[in-house]
Amino acid sequence: MKKYFAIISIFLIGSILSFIAFQKSVNNPNQIKIQSHSLKTKAMSFKEFNSSVSISAIGDVLIHHPVYEDAKIKDGVYDFKPMIKNVKNLLSDADFTMANQESMIGGTELGLSSYPSFNSPFEVADALHDAGVDLVSIANNHTLDRGEAAILNAISHYQNIGMYYVGSYKNREDANTLRVINVNGIKLGFLSYTYGTNGIPVPKDKPYLVNLIDRQKIKEDLQRLKHEADVIIVNMHWGIEYQPYPTEEQKQLAKFLTNHGAHVIIGHHPHVLQPMEWVEGENGQKSIVIYSLGNFLSAQKGNGKDIGGIFTLQIEKKMNGDSKNLTLRNPQIIPTIVLSHGSRNYQIQVLKDINEKKYDEVIKHMEQWLQTNEETIVQ
Repeated sequence: MKKYFAIISIFLIGSILSFIAFQKSVNNPNQIKIQSHSLKTKAMSFKEFNSSVSISAIGDVLIHHPVYEDAKIKDGVYDFKPMIKNVKNLLSDADFTMANQESMIGGTELGLSSYPSFNSPFEVADALHDAGVDLVSIANNHTLDRGEAAILNAISHYQNIGMYYVGSYKNREDANTLRVINVNGIKLGFLSYTYGTNGIPVPKDKPYLVNLIDRQKIKEDLQRLKHEADVIIVNMHWGIEYQPYPTEEQKQLAKFLTNHGAHVIIGHHPHVLQPMEWVEGENGQKSIVIYSLGNFLSAQKGNGKDIGGIFTLQIEKKMNGDSKNLTLRNPQIIPTIVLSHGSRNYQIQVLKDINEKKYDEVIKHMEQWLQTNEETIVQ
């Protein structure tokens, strides 16, 4: 967890129990927990509480052959950190950051591979973790590319480095463990689903290997999660590749998710950016939806495939007596671009630093459905 990560429980238990709780979280980061930690803040009564969290998200991390070859130091050793270094501060500045790890990191022991059946080095996760990414969504159309072995290898590595993951699991117990993470006293809950797995059937006896988009399952998952989390963030692998606007099905699913309790919906898979908007549910509650975050790191080029975005959002929680308000505000996108010299020297740059005209076009595209300074109170 990055240095800005702070965890608060309303009832302060004490520094010894705080330390024990923290140690347990490091050893098993995907268990539901509320951790105590002493902070030097002004005194508040037990029934008065104000806090805020900044979250950020990045799109598809899809490691094609030229990318992992460029990261190769020697046989079996890779370093992706130089590719991310120019945007590292933007990722680590947020209190909590998530990414869509589209190519499974099964490691070199399974043999690295590219399109159409991906397998990536462990060092991809190491670089993301070093840059401040706290959680990866791993439910996507490539989850089953290299089978269960790649999934188990990936999960083992995430656990070794203390990175949260959601959407694909090692067993039923893992799948049934809600992803609820307490950041600055605000409990964030995470879910992740994909439209499919490129025709590779999910084993009937192991449905936990990947979460498919199933409305009944999603409804049940949201019902479970909203009793434990203040804010629910759902990653959706959906839509049509290379299309700059969401399909009607994406919009309907966003409405469905909002109706059943999702607050933040982050889309992946089209490999290009699709706009943001507030979606209003049947009960009047709104969610913020970004239909696609595009490619964060890949070897795809042209027609927007080399442009992605860092999505940011502020979440505020206020409690006074029995009243609790949660506010989402200031959704923004920072456009990024992947640059390379041929098939070497891949680097992610802030688009504004490279091409201001293109930056303005991307911002206009992404914010065309947003109202200026719009915010929503979710509870």
